[in-house]
Amino acid sequence: MLDETVQQQLLDQARRARETAYAPYSNFKVGAAVLTAAGEIFSGCNIENASLGATICAERVAILTAVAAGHRDLTALAVVADTPDPVAPCGLCRQVLAEFSPDCRVLMANTAGRIRLANLKELLPLAFRWPPPKSGEGG
Repeated sequence: MLDETVQQQLLDQARRARETAYAPYSNFKVGAAVLTAAGEIFSGCNIENASLGATICAERVAILTAVAAGHRDLTALAVVADTPDPVAPCGLCRQVLAEFSPDCRVLMANTAGRIRLANLKELLPLAFRWPPPKSGEGG
């Protein structure tokens, strides 16, 4: 369970990160923030590239920044964009998050303040795992 103060801190950092997004092609600016088990928050924004395959999502920037700082136990992720409904992480970001935190709480929000909270397992029930789980261990 995420306490409301921590939720607000995550959302605030994600909103601030969104302001630095580099999105000249889509103009779809996204901010994200990830909470580590140690209580540290790392943020990220989406960074587009003329070669669209080189574009990286805000969620992955935040996750990879935390990992690069030595944190692999992530407990929550917040993502914010200017969308009618709370924005959800794309499938690729969900899979990257599952690598480090299969039980992560995910806060999805829009710039109007609407929020949806879910568990990553709800958003990605059959995440890819290697090595594959043994029969009966689930996916």
